[in-house]
Amino acid sequence: MTTEQARRGTRVPARAQIMGWMLLVLVVVLTGIVLLVWRFLHNEAMNKVTAALEQEGHEFVNFAHVGRDPATGVPIGDPEVLFETYLGQQYPDAWEALIGTWDTPTGLQMRVQSQDKGTRAAVHDPGLLERISHSAAREGTARSSAGPLRWVKVEVHTRDGGHAWFITGHFTAADVSEVHEVVRTLVLVSAFGVLLAAASSWVVAGAILAPVRVVRQTAAEISEHDLTRRIPVEGRDDIAALAYQFNAMLDRLESAFSTQRQFVDDASHELRTPITIVRGHLELLGDDPEERDEVVRLCTDELDRMTRIVEDLLMLAKADRPDFVHPAEVSLAELTSDIDAKVRSIADRRWVLESIGEGDVVVDAQRLTQAVVQLAQNAVQHTEDGSEIRIGSALSLGRLTLWVTDRGPGVDPAEVEQIFARFAHGSGPGRGGAGLGLAIVAAIAEAHQGRVRVLSEPGNGATFGLDLPAWPGAVPGLVPPATTEEAHP
Repeated sequence: MTTEQARRGTRVPARAQIMGWMLLVLVVVLTGIVLLVWRFLHNEAMNKVTAALEQEGHEFVNFAHVGRDPATGVPIGDPEVLFETYLGQQYPDAWEALIGTWDTPTGLQMRVQSQDKGTRAAVHDPGLLERISHSAAREGTARSSAGPLRWVKVEVHTRDGGHAWFITGHFTAADVSEVHEVVRTLVLVSAFGVLLAAASSWVVAGAILAPVRVVRQTAAEISEHDLTRRIPVEGRDDIAALAYQFNAMLDRLESAFSTQRQFVDDASHELRTPITIVRGHLELLGDDPEERDEVVRLCTDELDRMTRIVEDLLMLAKADRPDFVHPAEVSLAELTSDIDAKVRSIADRRWVLESIGEGDVVVDAQRLTQAVVQLAQNAVQHTEDGSEIRIGSALSLGRLTLWVTDRGPGVDPAEVEQIFARFAHGSGPGRGGAGLGLAIVAAIAEAHQGRVRVLSEPGNGATFGLDLPAWPGAVPGLVPPATTEEAHP
């Protein structure tokens, strides 16, 4: 399976996806708004029509209670006279109709008052008025030749026990048409808004994703031979955070590749000499047993030196890893005593333990022991047999100090920074070794968030000290103890 086949997912660009989702949400929201507005306006129009029809019905009821026949002056009891008298005084709107119906032995009779011919023709439909008059409902909507008819009905009882009905009707086609016109306008405005939102979202999505494209292009152009490119970080939003994290990743990659290249360069540089020595002796190896023994001894010695160099280089290569040190709470007094016992076996020197710090510290005891032993070994290389070498420790104000002082030739101030570089040697006597010891000491100090300090005057010896935080906060849940010891100057 190819890489392209293994990659799954949509091929739609992120910019188009953002625009599409924004438009989808916008269309759904606008559709909902249009439907709600249409329903609200329609219901509002129908409610107004119904309220007007009910008002007409109340007015007829009041007239029926107090109305009198104009000819006789007595209360009107005949439905025909009642409807003709009342309707003769009314002037309905163009889309309204006032209708009076009553039952007779010959069928349903009606009187209609309407200003519009089409409306009047529509309500003169016996079947329509029959359905409305004999309907059990008090109001409703019926179909007619002039469109939907909204009606409200009032029932009247005649003196002879018959039934009559006063019907107020309103043809709602014009009202519905106005609602539809408003909705059409809203739809057109919404459509224009969607188009405007589409253009805006395309531009905005492009602007937002521009740093992402830069990240992608930068990632595509980066190789192991060029890790120096970085992305400009502007702003404090998520995209800026992405660019910042990408730059941090490039920093880590560049550091890792640099460490790798340095390891290879250092190894090839330092191993070239012992390999050349071993090869030269093997090429000149004769048949003399004594000569063979000497060559074997020399080759073994060079191979042992190569092994030490490789081990030191591997340790320096691991110095940048987070698991290079494993801090734990230890007693400084016990740590100092253990270091003193180990350095005394290095060489015939007058070892002096001049100070022991009291208290607990959070450090990697093995790495610190390795660093101090290396400083002691360095002091041995620059002193004579029987020379005094002093070691000590102190704990003050949250700082831990471990030091080694010798009576050797000292260090030139101009060489203090140089001697901690890999394969570096001072200018004085005693330059044995590969020049990795002090580099390892510096790496251990930096891993503890500390540093190596050198106090020296040429010809008057030197003091190499480790200055570290005694409680770097690497172990959660531990409380730093109070410390009162004075640090070594």
